[in-house]
Amino acid sequence: MSMKFKQAERLQKLPPYLFVRLEQLAAQKKAEGVKMIDFGIGDPDLPCPGEIVRAMKKAADVNENQKYSSSKGEKDLREAIAEYYKKRFNVKVNPDTEVCVTIGSKEGIYNIAQAFVNDGEKIIAPNPGYPVYSGAAALFNNAVCDKVTLKKENKWLLDVKECPTDAKLMYINYPNNPTGATADLDYVKDVYKWAKRNKTILAYDNAYCEMTYDGYRAPSVLQAGKDAIEFMSFSKTFCMTGFRLGFAVGNEELVSGLTKCKGQIDSGAPIFIQKAAITALQMYTDDGYLKESVQKNMDEFGERRKVLVEGLNELGYECDMPKGTFYVWFDCGKTSMEFTQEMIDKGVIVTPGTGFGGACEGYIRMAVTKPVDQIQEALRRMGKRND
Repeated sequence: MSMKFKQAERLQKLPPYLFVRLEQLAAQKKAEGVKMIDFGIGDPDLPCPGEIVRAMKKAADVNENQKYSSSKGEKDLREAIAEYYKKRFNVKVNPDTEVCVTIGSKEGIYNIAQAFVNDGEKIIAPNPGYPVYSGAAALFNNAVCDKVTLKKENKWLLDVKECPTDAKLMYINYPNNPTGATADLDYVKDVYKWAKRNKTILAYDNAYCEMTYDGYRAPSVLQAGKDAIEFMSFSKTFCMTGFRLGFAVGNEELVSGLTKCKGQIDSGAPIFIQKAAITALQMYTDDGYLKESVQKNMDEFGERRKVLVEGLNELGYECDMPKGTFYVWFDCGKTSMEFTQEMIDKGVIVTPGTGFGGACEGYIRMAVTKPVDQIQEALRRMGKRND
């Protein structure tokens, strides 16, 4: 008989990862022969631009690129990141002290708490929000997580007046997952000033900053000042989720602490993937706009978003047109899990809003990771709102 091993208490405290449960439900329907249309996880279906893939393949053939990297990341990539910030945000950063390459932004988001939050200190997390903020980042560091509710009447913007003033760290994310909400630079500056005044580390998750539409361009928190840390990702902009690469930029001490923490945990992202990322960051014009080979993917997500939102409204769901991310967020008229189960029975996978925090019972997130014809078929299957 095999031995039984008990998980650590901190791991037992984690809620079940939402997407695992959705996969189980969907697998049951697939076994029954139902062809599922999956709008659950935010994983782009469009291919990574060929220039990036070719650069990775070429770099992988070089012996030096098959060795360990450093936890901070390759110098030429950090220099390319600094150049990106200058082009895109007109912000000057030091690639040696203010930039750190991460194994996807998720790793950095977790490790910044590991590096700076002590037992019993407070972390502010938006509700709804990316589960890592209130999950692993808070629980694994024995922190007290103060979930601050985002409200529709406030356009899903976090209200700092509702935040504790004694928190060690605050996570904030715009363009926002799961709501699709966006923030302008004035709002970001206000949050930055609040965090600085209260000596709270501001961790700004900007993974969707290039996934924007209808003339909106997302700001960087570093446009407000450098006493914060910003997390970026190659996953969404360049459809590179499987490459697992991101970066953190900001305050020198915050970047140093993150790098020190990473040095005990990982040996850096593969060098050949970092070389491919340099090619990705070169796919901007001199005035900071994406070149056509990348922008066409963003335009495709924007068109899908339009088709889905208009279709949902025709079916009776009140649904706003998001200007950021590739998520559509709407009130389903019943409990989130009840609606999710109904949709799975109809062959459509959606994500219940409660997976992003208890404050959003009755909401649903759909990721536009399927082409227009499948979105239209999903709308047909869903049918009129029936609450």
